[in-house]
Amino acid sequence: MKPKKKTAGIRRSPCAVACTLDIVGDKWSLLVIRDLLQGNVTYGELQNSREGIPTNILADRLKKLEEAGLVSKSAYQEHPVRYRYALTAKGESLKDVLRAIVQWGKENIPGTVVLSRR
Repeated sequence: MKPKKKTAGIRRSPCAVACTLDIVGDKWSLLVIRDLLQGNVTYGELQNSREGIPTNILADRLKKLEEAGLVSKSAYQEHPVRYRYALTAKGESLKDVLRAIVQWGKENIPGTVVLSRR
């Protein structure tokens, strides 16, 4: 039997872990949230992440995070339009999740360090 194709807006299960991973479980989303928490708020600043996120993926993740209510954007320049991104209260609430991931990484992955803000 073929697996069901995931349709936008439909959960694959009511499991809290699965639902959370549907929003932030890809390779880039938590890194974007990390960078926003560190004060990188423009597209250019986010694009300069140490991990080198491709521009098309960054644009997609920002849109996805905005649709999920984790990020908001506001124009700071009109011609051309440029946006400043900010975490919403819902996005900010992921701070403890990221701290737990950092702690786990430091304890379980040799050579892992906490990167400081640029």
